[in-house]
Amino acid sequence: MKGDLFSSEHMVQPATAPGMTVENSKCIRYAVNGEMLARQGAMIAYRGNLQFERKGQGVGGMLKRAVTGEGLPLMAVRGQGEAWFANEAQNCFVVEVEPGDEFTVNGRNVLCFDASLSYRIATVKGSGIAGGGLFNSVFTGQGRLGLVCEGNPLVIPVSQQYPVHVDTDAVVGWSAGLATSLHRSQSIGSMLRGGSGEAVQLVLQGEGFVVVRPSEATPQKPQQH
Repeated sequence: MKGDLFSSEHMVQPATAPGMTVENSKCIRYAVNGEMLARQGAMIAYRGNLQFERKGQGVGGMLKRAVTGEGLPLMAVRGQGEAWFANEAQNCFVVEVEPGDEFTVNGRNVLCFDASLSYRIATVKGSGIAGGGLFNSVFTGQGRLGLVCEGNPLVIPVSQQYPVHVDTDAVVGWSAGLATSLHRSQSIGSMLRGGSGEAVQLVLQGEGFVVVRPSEATPQKPQQH
């Protein structure tokens, strides 16, 4: 058969090295040689000798399931082979986490990551229980982290001179060392997305960066699989 569908743009080529790569703007490929972790329901295809194990059993596991956001559990992928991951045709990105880095990410944006990375649950400081239960994933160590984002993300520098206010539904993640707090305002509620009355923004202060998604709609929680 012939046609644009079978062009090199769409045809998968053999992996040249183990690990995570961006297959295209909507999909991440992971050449597995050992173990990696991914969000359950995110794998769209695989080949090779791979085994899959649901994570998140037991008390500690249930807490780690919460960290990946919106009630999404993780799965471990082990063996030798290739797997492809995506989520509702959202844009995919790979972040290199290096020793000493700490990257806080909203769980809905986590797609997959190297088993060499450590992650923990963190309550967003300053949010409190009344902040809607703002729990995020904090990744440390060394390895690659695959993220998804609705639309093309904005990476906004944060400085002591210029704190950044971010809609809590739009924030993807931020770098280590930033102080966080919640700011509520009735006066600008009508100017924010939807004009819902009380506006709640996450305020980030310090030196670093924050990643924001441009989507205007409140994200729906992905379906459990």
